[in-house]
Amino acid sequence: MSGERVMVGMSGGVDSSVCAALLKEAGYNVSGVTLRLYDGEDYNAGLTKTCCSLSDVEDARAVCVRLGIPHYAFNFKESFEKEVISDFINEYINGRTPNPCIECNRKIKFDKMLRRAETLGYDKIATGHYARVKRAENGRYLLCRPTDINKDQTYVLYSMTQEELSKTLFPLGDLTKPQVREMAERYGFVNAAKPDSQDICFVPDGDYAGFIERTTGKTAAAGDFTDENGNRLGEHKGIIRYTIGQRKGLGIALGKPRFVIEKNAENNTVVLGDEDRLFCRKVLVDRLNFIPFDTLENEMRVTAKLRYRHLAQPAVIKPDGDKVMIEFDEPQRAPSPGQAAVFYDGDTVVGGGTIVKGWNG
Repeated sequence: MSGERVMVGMSGGVDSSVCAALLKEAGYNVSGVTLRLYDGEDYNAGLTKTCCSLSDVEDARAVCVRLGIPHYAFNFKESFEKEVISDFINEYINGRTPNPCIECNRKIKFDKMLRRAETLGYDKIATGHYARVKRAENGRYLLCRPTDINKDQTYVLYSMTQEELSKTLFPLGDLTKPQVREMAERYGFVNAAKPDSQDICFVPDGDYAGFIERTTGKTAAAGDFTDENGNRLGEHKGIIRYTIGQRKGLGIALGKPRFVIEKNAENNTVVLGDEDRLFCRKVLVDRLNFIPFDTLENEMRVTAKLRYRHLAQPAVIKPDGDKVMIEFDEPQRAPSPGQAAVFYDGDTVVGGGTIVKGWNG
């Protein structure tokens, strides 16, 4: 609504910049805020090409100056380290594959940033995510896919609550990325041609194991590669160096391709097997959040995706105590414990949760 006070989360990228411009044009009272989540040099040996670098803060500030709106920086480093980075490290050490972007959205951007905005008297927050919020006839807020399906970010937003959806604006939901780039050029923004961030912000070089070892000060313990029957095949270099479905970089010759099909943190083993052992029809999910309703009472026909770039596949979801069982029409490759499974009804996000395990059957 025109005149409402809106705090825009600005990473220094083109999407959040155009988000702020569109809201100002629509008559909102807009301020930009950049979240200082960590110092790159604290974790990445001086690598600062991330969404939290000083140059990104300056880009966000320059956009705000051009738009004639205030710019602030909030220090959430302590919360980010505790809620996101520590969780990321612990999950990897325990043999799972976390998604820190989901945890950042869940615990920082749509929780702490929203709380701070409310404390300062803002009506809503906004981000440059490609998603849409709609209102159902029963009054529930719905999270829906954007116009630009290639930029769909609803997978990392599935944990949003009704309160958060009611107080969040996604102005880019009806736009395509090329349109956003054109708008940024028209506005004369310094970051109009800035590349999109692709990596986890605090691990810009993609070396997750190296990051964990540097941060904890501990070298991951070597252990055994085994087959599914427990027979030793060789030595691995630390469980944090392997992901479910991995074939390359195992450092072991077995005469034919072998894939990581399981990681067992309790006995520090990595299980190798044939690729067909990666495919699962059933996937168990916990830590659930549903959006059109509070809980899943009966089985429901959906499409479901197991990774951000996974094409959503036909499935049925069924209540299973405090968890949900996904039964896919066709087996899906390498569901990874710790990753998110997200359910859709057409373009509407039904909800999602964290993968516990997958199997055939």
